[in-house]
Amino acid sequence: MGVISRTLATQFRRLLAGESVAASALRRDVAEELIAEGLLTVRVHGSHRSFSAIDVAALSLYLSAHYPMLALADCQNLTRSDMAAISGDSKLVSVRACPGFPINSYMPIMCLLAGKKFLVSPMEGSFLFVDDWHSFVIPEDVLVVGIENMENFRMVRRQRYLFDRDFPGRRILFVSRYPRSTDLRQWLKIIPNSYLHFGDFDLEGIKIFLTEFHRHLGDRASFYIPDDIEKRLARGSLDRYNTQYPTCRHLTAPDPRIQNLIDLIHRYHRSLDQEAYIK
Repeated sequence: MGVISRTLATQFRRLLAGESVAASALRRDVAEELIAEGLLTVRVHGSHRSFSAIDVAALSLYLSAHYPMLALADCQNLTRSDMAAISGDSKLVSVRACPGFPINSYMPIMCLLAGKKFLVSPMEGSFLFVDDWHSFVIPEDVLVVGIENMENFRMVRRQRYLFDRDFPGRRILFVSRYPRSTDLRQWLKIIPNSYLHFGDFDLEGIKIFLTEFHRHLGDRASFYIPDDIEKRLARGSLDRYNTQYPTCRHLTAPDPRIQNLIDLIHRYHRSLDQEAYIK
């Protein structure tokens, strides 16, 4: 956070308008931050790269929280519509409209919210959203599984076969980073529970885990790798691999299991979306 330039504000405005921006036009540290948050996608055009927003609404929420317009030093000439495009609020209110994160489970889990009992047991076809996450407490034996893609998160019951097989009898709370804020990570840092990251099996997905979760949670965080991943990777996406390779080709991991997954991705030149595991 802090002061940002007119140039950076202009690039934010273009991204929020659904346009692509040249990689050279966006500050490297900002680009890496937004890619790690899962907000930007990288497109390769020969020797040139560009960025575009994956989800404009999510990007708007993130920018309004992390780059409030009151911190802009060189944007006095921006119109109110420019400000609204960047901050999501023409009145320049920097308070986030939707703090917190979604939660889901296919089994009842008794938790605490603001010191009161809170049963997490959403009906099929629904999930819950925790606003007051600072007061959200779960049993210490519950495994927290972070799901990157919203389709997988909504359909946890259609992936129960995976977790019943690999974590028999374990109570599991599924969480999501949508909207793309740091609230989920901050909550994970204050609870003692183990965290399992379930994301895409590609270089960017591994990078998100390493930079956004493992770096902050240490050995409490692990990356979910199903037993049949090699078989599925062999039939994965060549285009996704080629798109990510220029920026992630030197990616390494301290965990041998994750490094083995990286090696498999390079061996087959393929990537796999986690949606492939939805029955």
